[in-house]
Amino acid sequence: MTMERGSLRVYLGAAPGVGKTFAMLQEGQRRAARGTDVVIAFVETHGRAKTEDAIGSLEVVPRRSVGYRGLDVGELDLAAVLARAPQVALVDELAHTNAVEPGEAGAHLKRWQDVASMLAAGIDVITTVNIQHLESLNDVVAQVTGVRQAETVPDRVVRAAEAVELVDMSPQALRRRMAHGNIYGADKIDTALSHYFREGNLAALRELALLWLADRVDEGLDRYREQHRIEATWATRERVVVGVSGGKDSQALMRRAARIAGRTAGAQWLAVYVSRRDGLTGVSPKALEALRTAAEEMGGEFHAVVAHDSADGLLDFARGVNATQVLIGASRRSRWSALFRPGVGELVIARSGDIDVHVVSHDFARAGVRQRRRTALTGRRLRAGYLLATLGTALLTTGLYLTPDLHGLPTEALLMLALVVATALVGGLWPAVLGAVLSGAALNYFFVPPTGTLTMADPENAFAIALFVLTGVAVASVVDRSARRTEEAVRARTEANALAVLAHTIVHGGDEPADLLAQAGEVFGMSGAAILRTDGERPGVEAYWGDQLTTAATADARIDIGPGRELLLRGRPLRAEDQSLLTAYAAHFAVLEERRAAEAEAAQVRELTEANRTRTALLAAVSHDLRSPLAAIKAAISSLRSTEIVWSPEDEEELLATVEESADRLDALVANLLDMSRLQTQSVTPLLAEVELNPAVQRAVAGIADAGRLRVEVDESLPAALADPGLLDRVVANVAENAVKHAAGSPVEVRGSAWSGPDGSAWVSLRVVDHGPGVAAASRAAIFEPFQRLGDVPRGDGVGLGLAVARGLLEAMGGALSAEETPGGGLTLVIDLPAGDGVRQVPAERPVPVGDDGRLQAGR
Repeated sequence: MTMERGSLRVYLGAAPGVGKTFAMLQEGQRRAARGTDVVIAFVETHGRAKTEDAIGSLEVVPRRSVGYRGLDVGELDLAAVLARAPQVALVDELAHTNAVEPGEAGAHLKRWQDVASMLAAGIDVITTVNIQHLESLNDVVAQVTGVRQAETVPDRVVRAAEAVELVDMSPQALRRRMAHGNIYGADKIDTALSHYFREGNLAALRELALLWLADRVDEGLDRYREQHRIEATWATRERVVVGVSGGKDSQALMRRAARIAGRTAGAQWLAVYVSRRDGLTGVSPKALEALRTAAEEMGGEFHAVVAHDSADGLLDFARGVNATQVLIGASRRSRWSALFRPGVGELVIARSGDIDVHVVSHDFARAGVRQRRRTALTGRRLRAGYLLATLGTALLTTGLYLTPDLHGLPTEALLMLALVVATALVGGLWPAVLGAVLSGAALNYFFVPPTGTLTMADPENAFAIALFVLTGVAVASVVDRSARRTEEAVRARTEANALAVLAHTIVHGGDEPADLLAQAGEVFGMSGAAILRTDGERPGVEAYWGDQLTTAATADARIDIGPGRELLLRGRPLRAEDQSLLTAYAAHFAVLEERRAAEAEAAQVRELTEANRTRTALLAAVSHDLRSPLAAIKAAISSLRSTEIVWSPEDEEELLATVEESADRLDALVANLLDMSRLQTQSVTPLLAEVELNPAVQRAVAGIADAGRLRVEVDESLPAALADPGLLDRVVANVAENAVKHAAGSPVEVRGSAWSGPDGSAWVSLRVVDHGPGVAAASRAAIFEPFQRLGDVPRGDGVGLGLAVARGLLEAMGGALSAEETPGGGLTLVIDLPAGDGVRQVPAERPVPVGDDGRLQAGR
């Protein structure tokens, strides 16, 4: 069952003496009167009679005495409070630093940590703290009062409280309390009133407390509005949202917003940039960063949001932050443009609802936004369009003029209009406009009575010709706009795809500069790309794709990607709108460099960590495992040299046997240590030869302790193994000795078998089988790590290198060592080695034969 966490209530004061402790004790008395189990875990009365009287009949947990700098200090006894387990504990001075004896186990350095332990134990806590002790306000308080508080409490601790109550008192009233001796003794009153308790200091501290608490109230209000989905503006605090476009007027608008917010205490302002969701328009990342920096320097916040419509995006953000005012700049569009299509300002005003909207004039208002029209068509298509507009009109007019009996004016007008549409499709706006004008003139001159003149007798014909020209121009305009929008969409999609690929390479660790250069060259349509290093030990081309670039002078585009490194592109000059994507590629190249440096540093750290772990384990082994045989040798030799005792021949023989046995243990330990050192430095060079397994195993196990418990069942007909005879002896001896040591007294069997791999390669195996306690599947990989014993328990002989050395030597010979569960219980260690050239026919896979008794059978 999970224990329910206790609740925290904080009485917050602007300065000492406002009555926090008294309010805490009164709350304790009220709860005790209702039958709640309340104790005083710690209270500091400072000798104030009124505070002492407020304790009343409340139970007080005795303080613990701590020796601190030669003094006995009374501190909160956390263990006693937890043992008492009250419903509510009263704890004064939350930011207090505890006196802790050196080496004292379980003691907290800060009182708020004691409170955290009480809350975790399910005890409700009521506590007190002054505003100057909050960590985030420490610098501000020091600047105001000239006194830096050494004891602080993290803001998160107080913000996590279920209730924070401000104990307030005006500066004048607090100074009167001080003067009457209700806070400090008479000898400290004058000093306090002239220094910390100056009226200006107290007013500033009071304002800090009120503002800090107001922020916490705002957090609660925001949560309530979000939970209840309230979108209407609640004007609890002035919040000014200013819409910025990234243009020249943005700085002026933010300054105006800062001035408006500065007129009201506690008001805040936020700058918002709304970008189109389709990504076809927007400002550069550099301009956005400049806006963010400017907003923060003026004391505001900057936010960038995405929306289909700029006006809706701005108002949605304003409602989301419960803004009371929205500030926008006067439109920069001309009056004629505003007549046909309302601007963002007009839409914001129309849709603002209960939010006040300020329209701020600036130097660029109504100056007109001049946009350079850029055609999306190639020069070849433009030339074809103009040719179709002129020559096509002439040819069509000639054909119609020569066949007057086959058609009338409606047909002639429709054919001319079709030619204009075709011209717009081929050449865009201006060739189509020219074609419409020429076609209209040709219709008037050759086909509208009276022919041969530009005058028209019938007004209806004049209207038809004018409508014809306007229709042609409108169609041309639509086709041209569609072509430009198509190009912008394709470019935005290409940029998005490129950024997606960049993000994918970052996430999945792509780190080949050449591949990224190829991608950049293809995205920008370049013939060559390179990374040029301009400083360091090896200046020159670091990586390239396509046409190799050797200097920046031969590049069409270049951008810095870090200190002394540039990204160069050659093929065509880049357009301004490509700069943001190029910046993204440059940033990614910089990330690649940082990743390489980080990986190199991480590898070095891993090597150092492993070396340190090995060194530590080796020292532990030397201090423990090597000492035991040395101690036995020294004791035996000392006994033999002693002249005070006469040893019998049997005793001398036993002591000499102890010396020999201990020396053998030392020799094995040192040999394993040397082998592991050679393996780690990769200095093991095996001399491979064909080795018959049966005699090799018999020779290897003959010298190990308790060899009588070993049963070797290796068929002499098995193929020879390709191995180093000396290293194979070490491997088999280490594995067999490990099995004997951990078999819990049961016999150990060594069996051989032959098998072939999926590729047809021939292998031989030795299976060292024990029926001891075995090893859990999750722990089997760890037994091959250096300095590991079974279960990591430091007992018995050896330093935990036997299996690690065996695996390392096997891998050096091209073999492998693995662990399996023995059927019926226990552990089986499998030694796999490639078979020699003169191999016999073997099964298609490594056999694991099992008999009726559940034990492995000898391989064939």
